[in-house]
Amino acid sequence: MDNKRIERFHSSTLIRSPHGFSTRLGGVSEGIFSSLNLGMNRGDDVALVTENWRIFLDDTGIGYKPFVCGKQVHGNNVHIATMEDARPAFGPGELIEADGYVTNVVDLPLAIFTADCVPVLMEDPLAGVVGAIHCGWRSTVADIMKSAVDAFISLGSSSENIRLAIGPAIRKCCFEVGEEVIEAVVNLIGEGHEDLYNLKDNGKYMLDLSEVVKTRFIQLGLGQDNMEIVGECTLCHPDLYYSHRFGGPTRGSLASAICLK
Repeated sequence: MDNKRIERFHSSTLIRSPHGFSTRLGGVSEGIFSSLNLGMNRGDDVALVTENWRIFLDDTGIGYKPFVCGKQVHGNNVHIATMEDARPAFGPGELIEADGYVTNVVDLPLAIFTADCVPVLMEDPLAGVVGAIHCGWRSTVADIMKSAVDAFISLGSSSENIRLAIGPAIRKCCFEVGEEVIEAVVNLIGEGHEDLYNLKDNGKYMLDLSEVVKTRFIQLGLGQDNMEIVGECTLCHPDLYYSHRFGGPTRGSLASAICLK
């Protein structure tokens, strides 16, 4: 794989299915959207974003085709996708309200969007099931991880066979949250994980949301050796990733996609 392709996306060594976590490099969008903007509701030119999707899906080996995505509402709904849910970039087709997708349908790409939140791609190569999950802090404390594992199991998977990759997201170095978020995290994963958050002098906390997600998946029966964190902190590297905390609403979006072959 050449350097140009590597810049456009990150991939996991654990997942066999074609997949990728996008960066903001190697696309055709301009200005504040420069350059591989995959967000379809940011105000970018439709033709440019469509071309970015072609670049991204072709580079990952998924191939440019209709894919499953939807309206992310920071909840814990994980939709079991069928070919009827597939739509090209910008439609036509009704958007699903969900923060995750799981499928056992071959050649059906699943995609979620992030710009600081934690993206998770999942695969059970034995059962033939894949998933893409958007873990913002609200969907995380609402236990979208359990919804995802339950969806896998409903399609014949076993938790110990699931492989998982966590992509670029805001890391502990930059993710400042209030006490209410920490309380919700403790309610989710229990006591004894104080290493995942640090109290600051201003009364706020620095939270490692990626490790919270990983910890919860371990509690749900996934093996630690079947998990990998790839990519860097989105806020530390706004030149490489779109970051909501860096750019606010006037920015592009990253995407994470996977497809069962």
